[in-house]
Amino acid sequence: MNNNVMNAKDAVSASLAECFVTIEGNRYNFMQAINLEANFEKNKSQVPILGKTGKGNKATGWSGSGSATFHYNTTIFRELLYRYKNTGEDIYFDIQVTNEDPTSSVGKQTVILKGCNLDGGVLTKFDADAEYLDEEMEFTFEDFEIPEKFNLLNGM
Repeated sequence: MNNNVMNAKDAVSASLAECFVTIEGNRYNFMQAINLEANFEKNKSQVPILGKTGKGNKATGWSGSGSATFHYNTTIFRELLYRYKNTGEDIYFDIQVTNEDPTSSVGKQTVILKGCNLDGGVLTKFDADAEYLDEEMEFTFEDFEIPEKFNLLNGM
């Protein structure tokens, strides 16, 4: 029987992260972020195989997409949409996220999403019944790097 288990202290705190957005050489501390999730999806083709009743699956590419929720207190992304509306110039940017919990033995992980592009966005809003305003952003990305990786936990 394997008695190795993860220590509770090694769960990474959900709120101890940093997020930076770099747009046209300007780097912003995106501290108004509430959450962000980026996903990698492999594109696959089914491959018929002689002598088998089932088909195989072969990866043929990938795509990246993400979403974020943040406090409604910056115009940075609205400016990108406005610029696109007026000029047709679509602006791409990078998002860097670092997760680090000083209690956990896993250390820190940094992921840089490259070539991010907005799918759209909120232009204006209000809610007389809300405690605060937030907004959601959907985006795609074209590449990514992982310059800092979590340590392996003892027992892995």
